[in-house]
Amino acid sequence: MSMEAIFMLTMIVAASLGCLFFIRIDFKSYGLLFLISMVSANLLCYLFIISGFYTYPNNVLHGDLRLPYGLISTLIPFIVMFSVRYSPEKWVWKIPFYWAVIHMGVLGEVILKGTSIFKFEAEWDLWDSYTLWWIYYLLFELLGGKIIPAQLRKPITADAFRYGRWAWIIFHIIVIVTIFLAGIYVGVTVFA
Repeated sequence: MSMEAIFMLTMIVAASLGCLFFIRIDFKSYGLLFLISMVSANLLCYLFIISGFYTYPNNVLHGDLRLPYGLISTLIPFIVMFSVRYSPEKWVWKIPFYWAVIHMGVLGEVILKGTSIFKFEAEWDLWDSYTLWWIYYLLFELLGGKIIPAQLRKPITADAFRYGRWAWIIFHIIVIVTIFLAGIYVGVTVFA
C-alpha cells in the first residue's frame, strides 16, 4: 500500500470517528447536518472536477472514480460539525475561529497538492479554494444555527479569545504559521 493510500485511509478513519462523535450527541440534528454537508461537498467537488478546475489523478483508494468520495464524505462533514458545535456565539469571534479553520483546510489542500492525489488545473488556484471555503463554511454556520439547537452546541467563550488565553494562542499559531508557509509556497512556485 502506497504512502498516499495510507494517508487517505488514516484521514478517512479519523474523520469518520469524529463524525460519529458528533452524531452520537444528537442523531437527528447532527445526522441531518452530516447528510447535508456530505451531499453538498460531494456535489460541489464533482462539479468542480467536471468543470476542469482540479482533478484527482491518483485516486488510490477509490479506483476509477473521479473523486475520493470517502475522504470528502467524512472530512468535510467532520469540519462542518466541529465548526458549528464549537464556533463562538458572537460574530466578532466567529470570524477568527473560521479564519483558523479555513487556513488549516487550505494547508491540507497544499499538502495534498504536493502528492500525486490532487492536482489544480490552470483555471483554479489556492485563492479560489480559500474564497470558496469561506463561503461554504459560513453558509453552514448559518444553516447549522438553524439545525443544531443552542443546548447541543459548545461555543468557545469570547473570553478564551482574549490576549494570552488558549484560543488566542491557538488562533495566532495557526494563522501565523500558515501565512508564513503560504509565503514560502508563493516564493517556491513563483520563483521556481
